[in-house]
Amino acid sequence: MYRRVVGVLASVAGGVMVVAGSGTAAQAAPAVPNDLRQVQVRQSLLGSHTWYQQLYHGLPVLGGFYATHTDSASGAVTVQDGRLDVRGLTTETPGVAADHARASVAGRHGGQAGRSELVVVPGAAAKLAWLVVTRTGHGSVQTVVDAGSGATLKEQNLVKEATGTGTVFDPNPVVATQNESLTDRDDADYPGLRRAYRRVALTHLDGRGTTLQGAYANNISTDPVRSARGDFSFNRSQPGFEQVMGYHGITSAQEYIHGLGFRDVNNEPQDYATTGFTDDNSFYDPDTDGITFGTGGVDDAEDIEVIWHEYGHAIQDDQVPGFGNSEVELEAGSIGEGFGDYWAFTMSQANSPDTARTPLACIADWDSTSYTDDVPHCLRRTDGTKMYPADLEGEVHADGEIWSRALFDINHALGRTKANRVILEAQFGFDPNTTMPAAARETVRTARALYGQQAANQVRAAFHARGIL
Repeated sequence: MYRRVVGVLASVAGGVMVVAGSGTAAQAAPAVPNDLRQVQVRQSLLGSHTWYQQLYHGLPVLGGFYATHTDSASGAVTVQDGRLDVRGLTTETPGVAADHARASVAGRHGGQAGRSELVVVPGAAAKLAWLVVTRTGHGSVQTVVDAGSGATLKEQNLVKEATGTGTVFDPNPVVATQNESLTDRDDADYPGLRRAYRRVALTHLDGRGTTLQGAYANNISTDPVRSARGDFSFNRSQPGFEQVMGYHGITSAQEYIHGLGFRDVNNEPQDYATTGFTDDNSFYDPDTDGITFGTGGVDDAEDIEVIWHEYGHAIQDDQVPGFGNSEVELEAGSIGEGFGDYWAFTMSQANSPDTARTPLACIADWDSTSYTDDVPHCLRRTDGTKMYPADLEGEVHADGEIWSRALFDINHALGRTKANRVILEAQFGFDPNTTMPAAARETVRTARALYGQQAANQVRAAFHARGIL
């Protein structure tokens, strides 16, 4: 798999939209500037999407990007020009060696020295810098180190997190038994949980099916379980149970995406690990393209909605390189968290009852028994009443509830299938540092292209109800 230099594309906001005239793709496409390096090409329901990294004298420009989106029906090309101004760069030779930059950052974080790349920090007084990614116990940290002085210019943790832990069942013990009084009991397998277990087919396994490695999910947990006969039967007191849940949750999500007609949305084995991280938290790390599930409280991988939330981050990162990692524009990160919650909600629509005791809008209702007192137990909900921009807090999980509610309303207006085709297709055209209004306009445009003006009006109404449009 191509490992993306995520931070290079995601550190600043911006991006000018230019629409070329109709005709064939070759006729419509404007000449691509020569100061670019192609990062990836993705195919969607409506066309193709090509992403580039901005270069300056062959060096990546931090935050500079360029993208072309070609409509397969008309050949029209939409351009996102996120190239940034580079002036006043006094040298292209680093005074600080790459090894020194890596070691200084790794020593400060107590982590493993990772990769580094020489980049240009744009602006009127551009700088040469090392972009260093360090692996720590809490995910990858990206640091921009001045290549002349060795000073740290900026730093951020790359992981996208969901606070909480999860359940190992489908949907989960609370929903299956309609009992909000269930608790973790230190991973015990007790009688009150037995009706929640469900036998499922583990599809798309590699080879003879002796390990949890397949076309869409790749178990990289410590001490991964094996089965000579392909029978992975465990209960929640055994570590293999969470590994099976990770495989089943990720694979079922990709199968659903294929059912919607998409063949190029994270269509690859997704790395995941359910062991070794003892916090009551989980995260998707874009640098390693891996998902890690924590084991504090209810083990996170026991709750399939936590699995689906984290997989939502992997989906967006695959569609738009570096989506939501900007230090400048937090709204893209909020959209990412909101989409992750929505993805958990919509995947649960297939087999979870929507009752007053366990409403579908309640996310991670088994995981959250470890850290909430209210009933129903919810990590977050997708049917909240927050408004844009009045209720923005500057915290991506809280602000994501505005976006998830808009998607929730689109789902109810268009129906699950149409809504999810529109939502996934629209994300191909998102700027990596997008705002909610810009992303909403792209979603409305996509609804019109896929299903006509009435659908576009319904999507617009959902965003208008949240104050986004």
